[in-house]
Amino acid sequence: MRAASASFAEHGYERASLRDIAARADVTHAALLRHFATKDELLLAALAQRDADDDDLARRIIQLKVPREKVLSSILQEEFAHPEHLRNWLAITIAATNPEHPAHEFFIARRERMRDNFTSTRLATSEDSNELTADDKVTMVMAMIDGLRIQFLLDPNRPALHLLETLMRFIASTDEI
Repeated sequence: MRAASASFAEHGYERASLRDIAARADVTHAALLRHFATKDELLLAALAQRDADDDDLARRIIQLKVPREKVLSSILQEEFAHPEHLRNWLAITIAATNPEHPAHEFFIARRERMRDNFTSTRLATSEDSNELTADDKVTMVMAMIDGLRIQFLLDPNRPALHLLETLMRFIASTDEI
């Protein structure tokens, strides 16, 4: 799955080949085809694996009883430890903004799953405030996460995760904005 993700990110979905992916994974082209009949299937399987990895990481962080304003920044810290994986993920995500991309529906569904997760009381985005709806809060959090990923790749020496923690405290606040 990681070989497929790297090939898609490096070459773009359209130019990535199953032969390249097989070579990166150190398997034969025929062996790859026994498991994945099409490049679309492989892309979706690779994305599903990434989601499963992310869910597992989030579960482990929450089990550690990390303060809720630090849960998301802890997840991002782990992502930042692997900039090539992060770069690959962002490249695929951006390509999938095209409605014709085979992963477009995957990312739409993923966004909705994330919205459901973020509106849990654990992340304190489930309540409307006087100024922001719960949906507004989730949109702000998701936008900040995407932006922090890009900012980290541009300047990994600039600390920024504290900004996400600040946003999470702000969102959790019951005070007026």
